[in-house]
Amino acid sequence: MTRVLILCTHNSARSQMAEALTRDAAHRLGVNLEVHSAGTEATRVKDDAITVMNEVGLDLSGHTSKTLWDVPDAQNFDYVVTVCDSAAEACPVYPGRTTRRHYPFVDPSGGSLDRWRAVRDQLGVQFEAFVQALKDGRDAPPTYQDSPAVSAP
Repeated sequence: MTRVLILCTHNSARSQMAEALTRDAAHRLGVNLEVHSAGTEATRVKDDAITVMNEVGLDLSGHTSKTLWDVPDAQNFDYVVTVCDSAAEACPVYPGRTTRRHYPFVDPSGGSLDRWRAVRDQLGVQFEAFVQALKDGRDAPPTYQDSPAVSAP
């Protein structure tokens, strides 16, 4: 089983949405992934993240904001994907077998629901490409720009 950690600053929006979207893509594509998300600090899952994910049939209401140290076996991941620049800078060093990826996304916090939906949809495209690459036996896309993603809102 491939282990994936999606890391952001607060684990309140982008990383939570990416976790659910990645898990959903893996299920639909038949890829055996263990997916977690965490933040460099914990807060709470934002209501707007819960709302826009419910719109696509994914329930975040039971999710909690976690730090890296709340995740099982926190130093043992095949992929660590950061979805914001500050998490990329604060991301701890991982052993040689861990592949790091950085896919920066706009922070939808404080924006309209349309902005939240746009970021959700971008995350969906990016992490679908991520899972598809793993299914095809390819390495995950090295950067956000190398995946078929839409432009920032």
